[in-house]
Amino acid sequence: MAGMDEIRQEKIQRFEEFVDRRLKPDLVHAIAERDKIFDQQKVFSDLRKNIENLEKNSVTSLRTMVNLGSEVYMQADVPDTRRIFVDVGLGFHVEFTWSEALNYISAREEKLDRQIEEYTRLIASIKAQIKMVCEGIRELLNLPAEGSS
Repeated sequence: MAGMDEIRQEKIQRFEEFVDRRLKPDLVHAIAERDKIFDQQKVFSDLRKNIENLEKNSVTSLRTMVNLGSEVYMQADVPDTRRIFVDVGLGFHVEFTWSEALNYISAREEKLDRQIEEYTRLIASIKAQIKMVCEGIRELLNLPAEGSS
């Protein structure tokens, strides 16, 4: 009967490798990608709040400090805040009025929400696969299921 045990061991090893080499890295990647989208969402949310504040307080010009990188700041005069440039990706910046910018931000936020939902579903699906494979390994080892005594 040693043959059956060897086959069982081989199956268990293949399942464990599938979890470690495929499912766990996929899970880590999906979580990292979703985190990137959360960061983008925060940038757009901050921009929306800033534009709404400018609008609410009728700020048409301002003086501000700009971070040039490496925490080196420079004073900047913005003679007209009513038109702003928004980074739309791939190195392109588009000049918008406040309302155009807010419309663009809303559209981007909706898209980011959908992407977050997709990644959240993917993450749940990978976690379910890991659980299923681990239960399969437990069965092969003839161990009682988790939670049962």
